[in-house]
Amino acid sequence: MNVLAVIHGANCRSGVFGEAAEEAGHRLEEWSLAWGTPPPRPIDDYGAILVLGGSMHADQDDRHPWLREENLFIERLLDRRVPMLGVCLGVQLIAKAVGASVHPLAAGPEIGWVPVALTEAAASDPLFSRLPAGFEAFAWHYYTYDVPAGAEELARSACCNQAFRLGDAAWGIQFHAEVTLQTVHSWLADKEEFPLDLDRDALADETERRIAEWNEFGRSLCGGFLEVAERSTVPA
Repeated sequence: MNVLAVIHGANCRSGVFGEAAEEAGHRLEEWSLAWGTPPPRPIDDYGAILVLGGSMHADQDDRHPWLREENLFIERLLDRRVPMLGVCLGVQLIAKAVGASVHPLAAGPEIGWVPVALTEAAASDPLFSRLPAGFEAFAWHYYTYDVPAGAEELARSACCNQAFRLGDAAWGIQFHAEVTLQTVHSWLADKEEFPLDLDRDALADETERRIAEWNEFGRSLCGGFLEVAERSTVPA
């Protein structure tokens, strides 16, 4: 199966999701609408789409005009029921594409390791039913979203929604299940992105302790999504 990862910057890549695709025998290709070039192959040739994170926000069309194109791109994928998994900015863009509000977190950014609990609806979800009922997730976001009308809320942290399913082919997660240790270190080194009132060294140390287990979680989550995508029949 061909898998397309829509990326939003050089340090927001596929990470362990790429490893999961390769281990399952799939071909993962990365592409960005910001490049102004067509995807590597026709969209109909992809059996699954990953929409990953980025340092920009979903409401910054004025700074990043290509976000308008991405909104239309996601709308088309949803209409065609192409299996799709959005991560952080990606989940916010999916919510935005169907008219849900995307806005700054009232309590400020959620950065670091946060407890996440699944909802009752997750027990019958084809992807989330295989996950533990609670886990510590790596988060890095300044915005959140309202759960779209008709979507199933699948997970929450203390301050916001962390996952939903929209229809039978689209999922979104607010936490970063794809990150590698190298990626986290690059974010920690970005002084513009890391709030001054957070302890950079403490987060780096905690991440080094947790990252191996978290990467196994990420590979399992993405692997499960790709299994669901393989079983899907996308209408022409």
